[in-house]
Amino acid sequence: MTTDPATDNITTVNCPNCAANVRWESASAFRPFCSARCQQLDFGEWARESYSIPASAGPDMLDIDAEADF
Repeated sequence: MTTDPATDNITTVNCPNCAANVRWESASAFRPFCSARCQQLDFGEWARESYSIPASAGPDMLDIDAEADF
């Protein structure tokens, strides 16, 4: 986020999808995205679980799995 004194302290952020500058104000309907297209592309990635964090089974999870088989 950046603030520019020449623009009455309007904060700008980079669009998470295309990195375009977006003014953080109520007139920016899709903030933090620059457009509906970028917002929908990001939602599509989320729906496909592209943002998931891979996890490995720790020792505690292995014990729970073994108990569930009974």
